Amino acid sequence: MNLISLVAALGVILSQGFYIYANNFERNHTVIDAVHLNVDFSRVLKRVSERYLSVAVDASLVAEEKFIYLLGSPKLRTLAKALAPAFLRFGGTRQDFMVFNPQKTLTHSNEHFQNPVFQTEDSCKKQELPPLLEKHLKQEWTHQEVVLLKEEQQRKYKRVKFTESAVDLLYSFSNCSGLDLIFGLNALLRTARNSWNSSNAESLLQYCESKQYKMSWELGNEPNSFEKKSGIRVDGYQLGKDFGDLRKILQASKLYQNSGVYGPDISQPRDHRRDLLEGFLESGAQAIDACTWHHYYVNGRDTSLEDFLDPQVLDTLALKTNEVLETIDLVTPGKKVWLGETSSAYGGGAVGLSDTFVAGFMWLDKLGLGAKLGLDVVVRQVLIGSGTYHLVDDNLDPLPDYWLSVLYKLLVGPEVLSIEAVSVISQNKRLRVYLHCTNKKSTSYKKGAVTLIAMNLSKSPARLLLPKFVFNSTAEAFVLQSDQPGEKGLYSRSVTLNGEVLRMVDDKTLPELKGSPLPPGEHLQLPGFSFAFYVLPEARAPACR
Repeated sequence: MNLISLVAALGVILSQGFYIYANNFERNHTVIDAVHLNVDFSRVLKRVSERYLSVAVDASLVAEEKFIYLLGSPKLRTLAKALAPAFLRFGGTRQDFMVFNPQKTLTHSNEHFQNPVFQTEDSCKKQELPPLLEKHLKQEWTHQEVVLLKEEQQRKYKRVKFTESAVDLLYSFSNCSGLDLIFGLNALLRTARNSWNSSNAESLLQYCESKQYKMSWELGNEPNSFEKKSGIRVDGYQLGKDFGDLRKILQASKLYQNSGVYGPDISQPRDHRRDLLEGFLESGAQAIDACTWHHYYVNGRDTSLEDFLDPQVLDTLALKTNEVLETIDLVTPGKKVWLGETSSAYGGGAVGLSDTFVAGFMWLDKLGLGAKLGLDVVVRQVLIGSGTYHLVDDNLDPLPDYWLSVLYKLLVGPEVLSIEAVSVISQNKRLRVYLHCTNKKSTSYKKGAVTLIAMNLSKSPARLLLPKFVFNSTAEAFVLQSDQPGEKGLYSRSVTLNGEVLRMVDDKTLPELKGSPLPPGEHLQLPGFSFAFYVLPEARAPACR
């Protein structure tokens, strides 16, 4: 029996349900693999937050405070609005080197950014950044990124002072964009006894309360690396007590007594990091509303295109997530768990990869698998800030992962459904699928609709076969591909939706994101190196009504 016959005889049935197998003979044959999908529309497996897909503004933006004015860009605000509802996390490595420095006389004119509470559309419009200033800041930001990268590589971070102006601009951006701000406080301000010195944070809180800025809070970023970054070591138990102190301060405030607190924002588990998490939960579990951790698949300095398409690399998310969930459940069962910061590659991303089309496979798989595993929120690093894993480029134009995120927001609801797939030809896990109820807030679809998420990491096309009870239903396809063919297209910074390149109509207008209707009884076609959302508007799923 030859190899092909042996593979066909064996077949494959999935054991975990979050991937499907594709053929391994694509180098010499153009084989269209037929994949049978088994689904269960009767019950919800998991339910995530309506803000499941959230984003971050990196604290590096205030390393020099003038750059925070980029948040007044009309284009950036238009892009951010399309991601609502979502949390907007302000944090990152440099948050633990930031000190609030209130002053009466601001260095930069801030007249357009006064009193951003209860803002109307007109008041938000008045706060927009003038075009010439935006152009100037964008040009200077490219030079600032070089400075920030050097700091990152040398691991020498300067203490940064920020004023009321930065806070006003940040809150104005989140409020006018419809996002819920989470502000990351500096945990490396320590007392002689190595407990958290909260005096600077209390000064910031007093200012924010005086302005009636509603927001949530974090304390510290990746405490497992404090010693490497600053020479200060803080164990998990002490960090938990620090969070308890933060919670007490907030409870004394009328505005913030019920505000969210999230932490400890540790890196993905490895030995001492798991110990740190256990110690933190022992003393601090009651102080937090959700437990946060960070995940990146690869090191941005030594990764490759192959890593971004490797199913085994994608599967590491499940291993790390289960480790974290197991640790948390032992100490505080039922506590919500967030990916508080995440992207493709750590170290600021992978140059030439993290901001290109191929990064979408890691991002979409993380969204699908994270929801299936029970993560409540996933915070994408980063909407804007230093590095190469951002959702917009240096001109604030949207990159492929941005368009993917917007489609996810439009089409995918918080209810996770069961899906299993069977493929006859199989050796590699090159196709991956997830299933959700369609976003019920969409005016385009009735209740009971479902959205299938599919990814093809192979260059060969695939055919997805729906179960008989929905085979004759209509479907809408939203297929995302590079604007260039083959492997070359994986490096592109442009993406097409059903063959049309996606770009903004103007700085205040996104294009209409329309699906391609498929006739009843037609199999779903998934091209090579593509990902797609298929909406079944007539599925009548009991779990989605």
